[in-house]
Amino acid sequence: MKKEDCIFCKIANGQIPSKTIYEDEEFRVILDLGPATKGHALILPKEHAKDLYELPEETASRVLLLAKEMAGRMAEKLHCDGLNLVQNNGEAAGQTVLHFHLHLIPRYLNDGLDMKWTHGEPSQEELEAVCELLTKE
Repeated sequence: MKKEDCIFCKIANGQIPSKTIYEDEEFRVILDLGPATKGHALILPKEHAKDLYELPEETASRVLLLAKEMAGRMAEKLHCDGLNLVQNNGEAAGQTVLHFHLHLIPRYLNDGLDMKWTHGEPSQEELEAVCELLTKE
């Protein structure tokens, strides 16, 4: 996808209107139009990167600092009981817009949102094999 065709590039850079709750030179934070909960927001870098794999290291570190700042604001203003950070990479992970973005999902006790998964039960051998694969140079 070309940067000029990316809807999140257009939103992040103000070409398409959004419900912006924060903006600086690098990022725009918008309310999600199909929120999982009240206050669900997206952090959008203004520079295009398809996903986490393409995101520059400096941007990656700053996005988490911004998420921390926004989480504090959400806790204070929305009185949420918790917060999920969600970031999907690739179709298999549920990424539908090919522009890196981080979801900030305020959580409320009994909000009905289920983001849990069934825990696997790998054998020690399976864990060892995966550990070996991931620690090999």
